[in-house]
Amino acid sequence: MEEVCDVGKRNGAGNLMKLLLANFSKMVGDTGGAAKVHCSFANEMKRRGHDVAMVFCDDKIGKPFFPVDDGIELYNLQHYEDTNVVFPTYLKVKREIVRAFSTRRGRAVNNAFVKTYLLAPTKRVLESFKPDIIICWQTLASKIFLCDLETKIPVITMSHGDPEDIFHTYPQEEIPALGKSAACQVLMPSFVEAIKKRFPNMRTVVIGNVVPQYEEAADLGCEKEQYKIIFIGRLVKNHKRPHLLIEAFAKLADDFPDWIVEIWGGGAKKSYRESLEALIRHVGLEQRVFLKGTTHDVASVLQKGDLFVFPSAFEGFGLTLAEAMSMGLPVVGCKSCVAVNELIQDCVNGLLAEDGVDGMVQSMKMLMENQKMRVKMGMAARESMRQYEASVIWDEWESLLDECRKY
Repeated sequence: MEEVCDVGKRNGAGNLMKLLLANFSKMVGDTGGAAKVHCSFANEMKRRGHDVAMVFCDDKIGKPFFPVDDGIELYNLQHYEDTNVVFPTYLKVKREIVRAFSTRRGRAVNNAFVKTYLLAPTKRVLESFKPDIIICWQTLASKIFLCDLETKIPVITMSHGDPEDIFHTYPQEEIPALGKSAACQVLMPSFVEAIKKRFPNMRTVVIGNVVPQYEEAADLGCEKEQYKIIFIGRLVKNHKRPHLLIEAFAKLADDFPDWIVEIWGGGAKKSYRESLEALIRHVGLEQRVFLKGTTHDVASVLQKGDLFVFPSAFEGFGLTLAEAMSMGLPVVGCKSCVAVNELIQDCVNGLLAEDGVDGMVQSMKMLMENQKMRVKMGMAARESMRQYEASVIWDEWESLLDECRKY
């Protein structure tokens, strides 16, 4: 078996399987990329004939924000059978206190909650559903199945970010689960090395996220009365950093009076959203920068855009960035941001800015003042996303599932 598997395309499905998709995180109303991938993965595998169940942990009772097809079992471990538990307030307080000093210790509080309250319902789901393969969205889920419950069922551990974070900011007790996994899936080729350094014999597979292939691209060639900069992502201060976009646009607004900014996304802490609103007022752009909230129709939002700006500090893939590129929008991202600096080829399908407001200003200005450049880079961006077409990615997953079933 090769140390690193480049799983190729395959024609037709293999043996049908029972697949348990485990995301030990909230899913009810969550608009994040991992939740979107979780639902899309479940839907596609169900459509391909597999028997699919989704496991998650959420204080809330309800369905995921993203659609889930009929026939897919949903197990919220915090509200399953005779289990009815919410994350205790004292643990939330403890988590916030220790997280201020150590991300690893903050995550360890989550692990303690799962092991104390959710191990038993997880075992019951496993016994009831009897999966052939378990696909885990994080090492915590893999740890529960492989180390705590000691299942012999093959587990595929997914990495939705730079795996280096796992080794530096995740609880040490989760690391052995990687070594016990049947395979580890990463999103970018540059992420392979982090796994191989620690587990040289680990089957490490590069499979990107599915990116929609839109039939009709954004119209960048026509003259408009108003041009639009789009941002879509969770409103998180130290992650997606939409405040940098507002600050950068404030320095350009007077020179580009026919441009506006739309910021789409949820998930913001009240204090951060209020700080964004205050920032917009402070720079006097209440009529030109708009906090739009969440949307179920990303395509329509992107199609009306002229430029997509993504000031994220770190990413595992950057799904909304990729969707914007597939729509044919020119994009600006940070040169220092992993994954983003692989999706964007600087000066080809977008621009990679130096981190910070001034770098953003420089790159945004280049594209805002040059329509021909926007059209050219938009076309290149659209073409570069063909590699993430749905049938390609799902066939790669089918091949991996077939291999791991024999593990």
